Amino acid sequence: MKREDLRNIAIIAHVDHGKTTLVDEMLKQGGVYRDNQATTERVMDSNALEKERGITILAKNTAVHYKDVKINIVDTPGHADFGGEVERILKMVNGVILLVDSAEGPMPQTRFVLQKALEMNHRVIVVVNKIDKPDARLEEVEEEVLELLIDLNATDEQLDSPMIFCSGRNGTASLSPYQQGENLEPLFDTILEYMPAPEGDPEGDLQLLVSSIDYNEFVGRIGIGRIERGTIRQNQEAMVCNYHSDVAPKKTKIVSIYQFDGLTRTQVESATVGDIVCFAGAADITIGDTIAAVGNPEPLEFVKVSEPTMEMTFSVNDSPFAGKEGKFVTSRQLRERLYKELLKDVSLRVEDGETTDQFMVAGRGEMHLSILIETMRREGYELCCSTPRVLYKDIDGVKSEPMERVSIDVPEEYMGTVIEKLGKRKGELLEMNPHGNRMRIEYSIPSRCLFGYRSEFMTDTRGEGIINSIFDGYQPFKGEIPMRYTGSLVASEDGETTSYGLFGTQERGDMFVGVATPVYEGMIVGQNPKGQDIAVNPCKKKHLTAIRSTGADEKLLLTPPIIFSLEEAIEFIADDELIEVTPKSVRLRKRILNTELRLKAEAARKKQALGK
Repeated sequence: MKREDLRNIAIIAHVDHGKTTLVDEMLKQGGVYRDNQATTERVMDSNALEKERGITILAKNTAVHYKDVKINIVDTPGHADFGGEVERILKMVNGVILLVDSAEGPMPQTRFVLQKALEMNHRVIVVVNKIDKPDARLEEVEEEVLELLIDLNATDEQLDSPMIFCSGRNGTASLSPYQQGENLEPLFDTILEYMPAPEGDPEGDLQLLVSSIDYNEFVGRIGIGRIERGTIRQNQEAMVCNYHSDVAPKKTKIVSIYQFDGLTRTQVESATVGDIVCFAGAADITIGDTIAAVGNPEPLEFVKVSEPTMEMTFSVNDSPFAGKEGKFVTSRQLRERLYKELLKDVSLRVEDGETTDQFMVAGRGEMHLSILIETMRREGYELCCSTPRVLYKDIDGVKSEPMERVSIDVPEEYMGTVIEKLGKRKGELLEMNPHGNRMRIEYSIPSRCLFGYRSEFMTDTRGEGIINSIFDGYQPFKGEIPMRYTGSLVASEDGETTSYGLFGTQERGDMFVGVATPVYEGMIVGQNPKGQDIAVNPCKKKHLTAIRSTGADEKLLLTPPIIFSLEEAIEFIADDELIEVTPKSVRLRKRILNTELRLKAEAARKKQALGK
């Protein structure tokens, strides 16, 4: 049976190409809001972190109605680090809308998400967005998209994909690049005509593949997925089974069923083939499980999500300030929280470390792991994090490392600096094309060589450069490459910083702390441009004399300190350093806090290196 009253689509694109803004307009024109209802921008980015950063982190479902057809829409993230969200969500839909910026054209993540959609034989509607931009290149972008489809071995049908020209912000779409359009009707009509209606047997044995997990304090874990076969009913008994697991199917009960309607979830008695539903009752449900009929527990195959490429060590905070700001500080609480995250993030991997208070957390990239750390600190957790390490592989007896395909968009005057810096980091130039007065450069570079480069890149290009990267397979190890050229200024004693102490210290380098900041021995208070670590005392006080008072140093001029964000701290730290993360602070510190012990360990390491 074909469900002509239903379409299931996902919106996929590179970051900042306008997915969430387009969904806003589709909701407005799909009758979700009343005429006089107040609306917010990027309504699908409901998470606090998403609103702050202006990015989508989690894939989310919504639905609109057009000409008596319900269109289920899944808004997906554009960042490469959250590619796992896109991969699993594609199992839930029958087709995709590929959004491409009219000025930037196809970018690395555009290639990645389109490749995944084509592999699953999904139909594609290409939407060239932001056509009202003054630097729009509509005809060139049209050709670039076609070249990309050919490059990815699209079928003849996929090569004939319809192309819509759209302004998501204005809520207009047209079939011609030279026409602005009045509303999104051309896009809605194309979805109804071109996207396949879901098919299946509503009378058959139930099969529902869980593609996403939500959590509610009142009902517990909520599974989200599409019904592939049969009908699901409230209070129905069912079996939970998994295609990739040897565990025997177990019985469960579906307590309640919800369907998406606009921005709300509506409770329903039953749902049938093609419907995307949420259901509660299955306590231990995980992504990739199949809800099947009791008499015929037949599991569905789940998409194989790409493996993590980077790892960090999370450990219990053991600094002198431990337990002062956080609510959850023990290894048991940290372990429970990390393993709980695995239930909803399929591209994350967590393993117990060498000691009981260490955990190895592997993910897709720095942003993937930093979002997890930021979420945990907001929940009240305290922890220490190590510098990121790439995960090497042994391929045919050769040590191989993950590579990134980096796309850089810079004004011409900064191009020389960028090429020089990437050359030092073993980057291999692939392409260089002019885009107006800017240059589009593509590099292949080892993943580890990008650690610490992004903030340096923004400084080098005066904030005008755009850098994007995506995982591009494994290649033989490129050799040792120096990544950091600065040393650390390390506090030599506990106390509170003073103007006098900081004035004497700031001559050695850039400071990370201001006046009256509590510090401890081994805490990093600044960076030294000469490349070696220096023990300093920013807490030094000016002694009273018979001639001068202690207040005489109040007119000392202090340079404002550099305040790192979490991502910048992850980029900055060296192998012998840690980040102390608490709900209120992000501090940098040495692994060995005691100055004397640290110097002895460093001397022993150098001696061992010379011996080799």
